[in-house]
Amino acid sequence: MTLSTPTALGTHADGSPAPPAAPRSRAAPAGVRTGRLGPLPWIAPAVLLILAVVLWPVYEMLRTSFLRISTSGFVRGSAGLDKYRKLFGEADLGHVLTATVAWTVAVVGLTMLVSLGLAQLFDQRFPGRRFARWALLAPWAASVLMTAIGFRWMLDRTAGVLNTAMTDLGLIDGPRDWLGDPATAWPWMVAVAVFVSLPFTTYTLLAGLQTVPAELYEAARVDGASRWQAYRRITLPLLRPAFLVAVVINLINVFNSFPVIWGMTRGGPGSDTATTTVFMYQLKSTDIGESAAMSVVNFALVVLMVLVFLKVSRWSGEES
Repeated sequence: MTLSTPTALGTHADGSPAPPAAPRSRAAPAGVRTGRLGPLPWIAPAVLLILAVVLWPVYEMLRTSFLRISTSGFVRGSAGLDKYRKLFGEADLGHVLTATVAWTVAVVGLTMLVSLGLAQLFDQRFPGRRFARWALLAPWAASVLMTAIGFRWMLDRTAGVLNTAMTDLGLIDGPRDWLGDPATAWPWMVAVAVFVSLPFTTYTLLAGLQTVPAELYEAARVDGASRWQAYRRITLPLLRPAFLVAVVINLINVFNSFPVIWGMTRGGPGSDTATTTVFMYQLKSTDIGESAAMSVVNFALVVLMVLVFLKVSRWSGEES
């Protein structure tokens, strides 16, 4: 018996039809394989950066809050919830939380109010407008800690220029310890925090104002609307996205603000001028685990605060 061999495409030597050959597999082009992944290859670096810079520190912070760690950094074992119990038993915690909320509301509120006025000013044409816009970048370009230290020197009781100038002008009888008394330290720290927050907020609102079409104001003027009516019914609604972005970012930055307070008062005397972030740093010198627990609480408060604000302000712009 002889085996028939194919002599032509689709037939054997004896003329009988041959079975069709199996289709040869072909690899998908590289572009097709990449397309199946969607935007993942493009956002992967950003995702990895977030994992490394944000999520990993959060995980370490949470893990540390359940450990017993010496001040020299050696882990002495698990502490369970002891660090949280110790934290919530701190006599200064209630005052620190209240001060943090008041600090955040005051700084963000004043920053948004002043920045809105500055944005309106810079949106107008006037001589020297370009120079004024550049000058506003100065607080943004300088280090926040350097700015805070500069104001601390200016307010120094013995060598500060403010005491010298006010004494020479007869406004005060003698040098005052502006940063040693919480009643005067808080207003000064709020003023400095607003000062360093103005550039970003003003330019964010200015960018929003410049997206409002001029034709809308012309139509409102033709319809007999006053300037206030046009501002309330056209400018403010169209400025809402930029305004919300500025508020959210300022809430996060101010709530977590550390350089201004630490550079001016270090949270003292005691913890009278401390916010949660400064109080966390104060606890670090005595108990690292308790300091980590304060960090976890602070992180949870920030997330809760932002979520509540976005819910109340209807971030998506949709009515419920």
